[in-house]
Amino acid sequence: MPPFGPIARRDLVRALQALGFTGPYAGGRHHFMIRGDRTVRIPNPHGSDISRDLLARILRQAGVDREEWTSV
Repeated sequence: MPPFGPIARRDLVRALQALGFTGPYAGGRHHFMIRGDRTVRIPNPHGSDISRDLLARILRQAGVDREEWTSV
């Protein structure tokens, strides 16, 4: 898995897919990914990396802890 820090959007999507999420699907203002009953909104940072703080919020929304993030 990528390190827990700034990450490119495409790397975030690939990592979430490796964790069992499907998508990303278009909807509303943001794309989203689904795993079971969890839906996670994926930001579009327009060329810049997703910050460490935003990554933490996304992973919390996804129900993924740091151990799971680093072990896959």
